[in-house]
Amino acid sequence: MGRALGALEVLATLREALPNGEAIEAGSDGATWAAPSVAWGEAAAPCSAADAVATATAVLQGEGDTELATYLGAQSRRLLERCGRIDPSSLEDARSAGAYEGWSAAETLGAEGVLQVLKASGLRGRGGAYFPVHLKWRAAIEAAPRNGQPLLVVNAEEGEPGVFKDRVLMEGDPQRLVEGIRIAAFAIGAERAYLYINGQADLSAERMAEAIEAAAAGGLIGAEAGLEIEIRRGGGGYVCGEETVILESIEGQRAVPRLRPPFPTERGLWGRPTVINNVETLCNLPDVLRHGAAWFREVGSEDAPGTKLISLSGAFAKPGLIEVPLGTAVAEILEIGGAASDLEGIAIGGPSGGLLPPAKFDTPIAPGALDPAGAVLGAGGIQAFTAEFPVAAVVAVQASYNAHESCGKCTPCREGSGRLEEALQRLRAGDETARADIDELVALLRLASLCGLGQMAPGPVTSALEDFGAAIGPA
Repeated sequence: MGRALGALEVLATLREALPNGEAIEAGSDGATWAAPSVAWGEAAAPCSAADAVATATAVLQGEGDTELATYLGAQSRRLLERCGRIDPSSLEDARSAGAYEGWSAAETLGAEGVLQVLKASGLRGRGGAYFPVHLKWRAAIEAAPRNGQPLLVVNAEEGEPGVFKDRVLMEGDPQRLVEGIRIAAFAIGAERAYLYINGQADLSAERMAEAIEAAAAGGLIGAEAGLEIEIRRGGGGYVCGEETVILESIEGQRAVPRLRPPFPTERGLWGRPTVINNVETLCNLPDVLRHGAAWFREVGSEDAPGTKLISLSGAFAKPGLIEVPLGTAVAEILEIGGAASDLEGIAIGGPSGGLLPPAKFDTPIAPGALDPAGAVLGAGGIQAFTAEFPVAAVVAVQASYNAHESCGKCTPCREGSGRLEEALQRLRAGDETARADIDELVALLRLASLCGLGQMAPGPVTSALEDFGAAIGPA
């Protein structure tokens, strides 16, 4: 993110002005609004190429930007702890900051011990479904006698609009993910892992390739260590984030979902038991093993402990990526991001999520439905909007996106998503008969679609009609 805002120009300026010093390009710390920035120790400050030398001199003297410090200090930064503070290309930097201490603990505990720690921690997947991690792993282990040695697939597709958490982790602290992969593969008995990265996320793929090579050179992974990690690139479509689509893609097939059952943990890649976890989920593992289950449960809720990465975009003074405990109220998240005071609402959970009006901003973020009308936490993207981009336009964009991104394999989603978009247009134009059509299409999509794209596509529509009905069209 910083590169798009001039980070490479700042880096070149500092290297030219400080020939005896070492300026390192780190990853983003999540504060997109303050990028590019320079950091040293606990001090950091935004800058441009024009004032880079003066700002860097002040930061080296411990004079950081107080607004940035307040923004970072308002969070519970665990996964993001090292992002923006280490050289992402250096295994030594990562290890000096605690990397691979979790892996050492895992080796001591053994595979079954790791599973017990994960069960005690209550860690749930962070991709949107929030399924307990230990249960998914156990299912693959139990399927191994029937279908062969398990495989591990890392979902780094992240094709959802407004979500950029996994890219920040891969670009800023890639060894955290490699360590998480190492722990997960060890626990399920996998000797091969596939890291499936979005085809447009070139910097993420570059940083991960460097990290994998360094970890292999250090004996942490590789043939002799009993784990090979292979990077595969996705096509960049929204549906490519669906887990069975990833399996089809890796196998070289058309990127469409599979019928389930069997589930991937029973028969996944090439018919073998396959665990699919997303980047954020696996990046929690090093800390859980390093610090223990009780430490992990110190934040979050009883049913959903730990933190969640939240991507903020839209009407925010401080857009970017933040980390807060699960159970945090939406209002607190909006305050950290400096949301506009005249918000009409927020879209949460992406095109598969829903909308929340200001009256529901006291809702805590949690797995599952945040609101009966359709809003869900999903992967953790929040887009704030004001009257400048009204709710009717927000819903229209989301409905259009879902229709466009349908893979076309199943008729309910292929036809229904487009007709839902058209019915919304009619409703907005004043056609009162469109409401009955919308109700029928919502039921069809939810009950008959093959995968989550179609099943969840009605969420933005149902939540908008429930909470913003007058702004969408006739009741």
